[in-house]
Amino acid sequence: MKRVHLVLIAFLMLFSNTVFANEGMWFLMHIKRLIHRDMEKMGLQLTPEEIYNINNQSLKDAIVQFNGGCTASIISDSGLVLTNHHCGYNAIAELSTESQNHLNNGFWAGSLQEELKPESLFVRFFVRMDDVTERILSKLNDNMSEKEREAVLNQEIAKIEQENNEGGKYTVSVRSFYQGNEFYYFVYQDYKDVRLVGTPPKSVGKYGGDTDNWEWPRHTGDFSLFRVYADAEGNPADYSKNNVPFKATYHLPVNIEGVKENDFAMILGYPGRTNRWMPAEGIEQNVKYAYPAWVEGSKLSMDVMKKYMDADESVNLMYTSKYAGIANYWKNRQGMIDALTAHKTAEAKRKVEKKFNKWAHKKTNKATYGNVIKNINAYYALTNDKAKHDNYLISLLRSSKFSVLPYRIGKNLEFYVSENEAKRQELLPKLQGLIASSYSDYHLPLEKEILAEQLKLYTSKSNYELPEMITGLAKDNSIEAYVNAAFELSIFSSKERVEAFLAFPNEALLTNDPLFKLSIELLDQYRAKPDALEQPTNDFQKSFRLLVEGLRVSELSNVKYPDANSTLRLSYGKVRALPKDPRNDAEVNNYTTFKGMIAKYKPNDEEFDLPKEMLDIYKKKDYGRYANSKGELPVNFLSDNDITGGNSGSPVLNGKGELIGLAFDGNIEAMAGDVIFDKNLQRTINVDIRYVLWLIDKYSNAKHIVDELTIISDK
Repeated sequence: MKRVHLVLIAFLMLFSNTVFANEGMWFLMHIKRLIHRDMEKMGLQLTPEEIYNINNQSLKDAIVQFNGGCTASIISDSGLVLTNHHCGYNAIAELSTESQNHLNNGFWAGSLQEELKPESLFVRFFVRMDDVTERILSKLNDNMSEKEREAVLNQEIAKIEQENNEGGKYTVSVRSFYQGNEFYYFVYQDYKDVRLVGTPPKSVGKYGGDTDNWEWPRHTGDFSLFRVYADAEGNPADYSKNNVPFKATYHLPVNIEGVKENDFAMILGYPGRTNRWMPAEGIEQNVKYAYPAWVEGSKLSMDVMKKYMDADESVNLMYTSKYAGIANYWKNRQGMIDALTAHKTAEAKRKVEKKFNKWAHKKTNKATYGNVIKNINAYYALTNDKAKHDNYLISLLRSSKFSVLPYRIGKNLEFYVSENEAKRQELLPKLQGLIASSYSDYHLPLEKEILAEQLKLYTSKSNYELPEMITGLAKDNSIEAYVNAAFELSIFSSKERVEAFLAFPNEALLTNDPLFKLSIELLDQYRAKPDALEQPTNDFQKSFRLLVEGLRVSELSNVKYPDANSTLRLSYGKVRALPKDPRNDAEVNNYTTFKGMIAKYKPNDEEFDLPKEMLDIYKKKDYGRYANSKGELPVNFLSDNDITGGNSGSPVLNGKGELIGLAFDGNIEAMAGDVIFDKNLQRTINVDIRYVLWLIDKYSNAKHIVDELTIISDK
């Protein structure tokens, strides 16, 4: 294993002299060695140390992971955080009521005292990273099974995390890259007191809705502002009125001079997941089995939710964030199916794997790599039906609250029932807290219908072995009747019933509870690992690791960077137009304008309505210093950066490291981008920072927030 690592180091040193174009999501610690020269040629004016430095302030100090799933940036020395509207959506919805609907109407805090604290929200600062590949690989050998390998890995990872957390001050995460061929650890510091500062109304922040999602041209003000708070010494602290705004080590300056075609554009963020190394048959499995099931299940949930949301504004507020999340991935997965099919991505991968297989059967390589492709293909052939089944089941579990809730609470109640009275009293406060949080914000008729409809879909479409209880319900065509009866009889159908159970616990009542039994079956099925797949899975995992290793050593793959996995990365490219589009009024099809936004306006339409105040401002053309040289107000712009989900909210920076926009979407033509990068089609859709500032300053009259920023302009 050590020998292979040394070979890869030599390969990377050789590779560092090549030119990359704009493909790749790169580690900050590798900038100097791998990409800095190419970035300079494209317009970067910063040194590697100005981007990533563990001893002095650098760009990395202004980039945070936002609530575990998005990216944000620090844009003032008082901890002001800029991210996407859709990243802050859940927190904004939580802080909204029917009488003070910040989601629909927008919100701008006039002072620090007016900033609003959602129940749970955190930002994660990146401190440093380091390579521990040799240390970890030295503990492994080729004779280990994958389970043995995992046990040794976990043991060594625990040691590394313990060695670097400084007594719990930091969160340390050791992550695997290149399918287990390299390992790095990442040190973070989390701040949990994060408060809402401002958001445009939903009609602006989500303009275009599902229709425009993943589409260009776009006209979306997809941003929101929060603030990080700390204790008096600047340390992370739980929420307190005594906390003060976080004093930022470094914050991004904001440039309002505007962008033009071929301007350098750099994005730092936390891309969630790519699969650029995925084998051909894995792509085929997703396109033909997994993704279609996901799409169908998601659409079913959306239809049920929409019916109830349209009928009641309080229900709409409860479910708007959940609906948006499901809708986003529904369109994403369908786009992936279409793009991967159109690009013939699996076919292209098969050609590479055919070359690899020929290389693998050379005398010097055969012992290590000879069975790699055979094992991988055999595994996917065995698991195609399971992939379809699993995605229908995941759709059920993701969308139905009562598919999971009874199990989560019920397992705690099993322990509660088995204890004596003194122990029960000790456990009671924790259980009461779990119950209170679990039964907030739901609409029972909606939940009953989603559970019944998802069960019908799951049993009718999955051709994989189903749980015994669910098979019986499907056979008798009694799913809907069972669900209705289960909610009538179950202690889990309301908060009050569970609390009554706490007062009078009964083991038989819990064991026979119909929703608890159903939830157990569903989650047991989700976690099941069939014995027949144990050896094929072991062979697949080892073979996939060897495939990636072999592709790198043989240089047969044009992928030269690790897959994204929610660790901090940098991508670079340029502002870059798509071919002229009659739907876009802009002179060059690399940006959109406020005029184009107004052209899409449809009164009282859920996706394309606008506040009256915006229409009035448009008539006056009051754009101030945020207008471009043509007198237009730019709204969104395109760059050809390589990003994916998790990059939402990432800052877009010019060659000097100044903020020019924030990323929020990609174009549907390049939806295959998580698997294969297309240099001609791939685009990132960004909110122009001038539109963000105009919305804060001119539209929302919150100039005091703009005054916090460091603004660079020749205007």
